[in-house]
Amino acid sequence: MEMDERKIKILKAVIRNYLETGEPVGSRTVSKYTDLNLSSATIRNEMADLEEMGYILQPHTSAGRIPSDAGYRFYVDNMMQEQKDALDRREEELNAKESLLLEKVDRVEDLLQNVAKTLAANTNYATMVAAPHKSGRKIKFIQISQLERGKILAVLVLEGNTIKNTILQNVMELDTEMCLKLNVMLNSAVGGLTLEEINLSIISGLTAQAGEYGMLIRDILDAIAAAADSENDFQIYTSGATNIFKYPELSDNSKASELIYTLEEKQLLANLVNDSADKDGGIRVYIGEETPVDSMKDCSVVTATYELSDGAKGTIGIIGPKRMDYEKVVETIKSIKTQLDDAFKKGGE
Repeated sequence: MEMDERKIKILKAVIRNYLETGEPVGSRTVSKYTDLNLSSATIRNEMADLEEMGYILQPHTSAGRIPSDAGYRFYVDNMMQEQKDALDRREEELNAKESLLLEKVDRVEDLLQNVAKTLAANTNYATMVAAPHKSGRKIKFIQISQLERGKILAVLVLEGNTIKNTILQNVMELDTEMCLKLNVMLNSAVGGLTLEEINLSIISGLTAQAGEYGMLIRDILDAIAAAADSENDFQIYTSGATNIFKYPELSDNSKASELIYTLEEKQLLANLVNDSADKDGGIRVYIGEETPVDSMKDCSVVTATYELSDGAKGTIGIIGPKRMDYEKVVETIKSIKTQLDDAFKKGGE
């Protein structure tokens, strides 16, 4: 069954009406909502086809239909394609209004918190902004040295001259010659790699090569990885959590409390930040089950990645019901992304 122009217009009419009302949409409503001049009977047949194709569904025995996740996905993909090469008047208005965000703010933390608050106020959804961080930095070198009996200092120097120190307690004692050998061994094996590239094969090779010091090598690598993890901790700013109570489909006690807990315990948003950062930096729309955060499976989430001059990246996200105003949200997030990109690039000049 083909998705022809008539079906597309009817699907759009169903979705747009449902976005506005939150109520199932019938054929009579669609007939008033399109320029197709079709009878209610013809529209009912087309809606039956759309239901068979999986784009709409009937929540109960009434004649009304609501969009499925697949319907939202088709709608969003078409909308994104239509917007790809053009900025409309609405985005220009948003640029003018929201440019005030980036004025007279000295601290990055204040700027990002302001962005989260303004996005929540302008969209009536929940919002998050992750501060820039840079993952995948290469190891320049590792230096281990004996401090005192049972204590070893391990120093990790990452690309960009980021230095992480950690002390290993209750480990075997090393003389100067063995320290030198282990340093050469470690740097020959992992120098120039990212921490993510140090796999089981590399670790096994090192421990075999180190012989009786193999367990110490494992402990050193574990301690270094733990120290480096603190470099990649996300600072996340959220706002508008209570906006979810405006949408009946999200305000169920258990759903709402779980979603609010996720927004308050901000580290639970790390999966969303990581997933968004792995993309090409464009606008990403997650619908329902596509969302990498369990408590947001009944939501839609729109994200974008902004970038600093040194390659560090941050994430902007807007969280709302599946019937969110996608056009407004995408335009808003594009505007903020552009302004943040420009602001951070200017700051780095």
